[in-house]
Amino acid sequence: MTESGTVEFKREYVSDLYKEVIAFANTAGGTVYVGINDDGTVCGVENVNDTEIRCTDNIKDNIRPDVMAFVDIKPVVMQGKNVLQITVNKGSMAPYYAQSKGIRPEGVFVRRGTASTPATQTEILNMIKDISTAYEDARSLEQNLTFIEAQRQFDNAGLPFGETQQRSLGIIGRDGCYTNLAYLLSDQCGYKIKFAVYEGQSKEIFRDRHEFTGSLFRQIDDAMRMIDANNRLSSPKINGVRREDHREYPVEAIREALLNAVVHRDYAMNGDTLISMFSDRIEFISLGGLVRGVEMADVMMGVSYLRNRKLADIFYRLHLIESYGTGIAKIKMSYRGQSKQPVFECGPNSFKVVLYKTDGNAVMPDSDTESDFPKSERADREAEIQKFVAERGEIVRRDVEKLFNVSSATATRILSKMVEAGKLKRVGDARNVKYIA
Repeated sequence: MTESGTVEFKREYVSDLYKEVIAFANTAGGTVYVGINDDGTVCGVENVNDTEIRCTDNIKDNIRPDVMAFVDIKPVVMQGKNVLQITVNKGSMAPYYAQSKGIRPEGVFVRRGTASTPATQTEILNMIKDISTAYEDARSLEQNLTFIEAQRQFDNAGLPFGETQQRSLGIIGRDGCYTNLAYLLSDQCGYKIKFAVYEGQSKEIFRDRHEFTGSLFRQIDDAMRMIDANNRLSSPKINGVRREDHREYPVEAIREALLNAVVHRDYAMNGDTLISMFSDRIEFISLGGLVRGVEMADVMMGVSYLRNRKLADIFYRLHLIESYGTGIAKIKMSYRGQSKQPVFECGPNSFKVVLYKTDGNAVMPDSDTESDFPKSERADREAEIQKFVAERGEIVRRDVEKLFNVSSATATRILSKMVEAGKLKRVGDARNVKYIA
């Protein structure tokens, strides 16, 4: 073995190890071996576990933005001696830099031949201008992946999931290796959803807690089941001779908030998705603020700018999400008539959705009158239906029910009015009615 543009040797742990990691993450990736001399002879490290901890802390503490999603550190045996192997993939948030120096030439490093050297000002500006490959497109550090849960999801949707489909979806990259998108969908996915139930309205006393792991598909299913188990029936409502039971939290709102937290989070940041359930509310917190160039007002208006476009596309194909940019609108729609409305907050590196417990005696409106649906809301609703038709070619009554959490009667009225206004055309017989543009 010899040092190269993608291989670096260190005889022992050094305090500036992070510079090599920065250089590889900013350039084309590479591997640092701790326990090998510059000439390629293996000397090993005495306490490989201690060295692993020191290297991990060195990288976490000194590099910004967080690069750990692109780094794999593990001990290996070479010539009968313990060596620490640090594999670094090209990162998706370049330029990576030394926290103590900032985004300046003395803090940003790139790989030139066998050396890690400071980047020029021009190189730094180019990195900022041309953000490197999206996280989901980068080669996964883990290549021994299985897709039992993903295969089940595709089977349930009646869609093939062979190698050809995996390549077209971006699960297998151009180099024939699994991508980070594959890692997220695989049974080996290392990201987690952490779920906690608290007594009262603060985090002082735990009542229950769980961690959901594995494929994102499985995590969503497990989390939804656990939330549902804690989403009790509220006081029943009497409508004529009928008893109507309602959950404390609208199921549709929970589903949309959960999907938003999983599909739109920034997986280039190392951390977990958090769901906290209190006596009066549920909070969903995911890593990653808004995508660059998008503001909170844009999101509230339904602007959809996807961070994980291929991941979202797969969820769309599997009918797990109905349409891009509709999640917040559907959450708000499910809280019509409630005294406390959902809250959406965005920090520099996080996004939070707060769902409050619904009123025990509130009756959710289920008519299409002017009072229940203001003119602006009706216009937004019709625009969303037209967007749905443009994307899928058609819409049926059940799609409208799901989109806006309304009854079949209301869905039929909405579609009929759009037909009368010439905005849609009704096709098919009585049992197979569809609406097209």
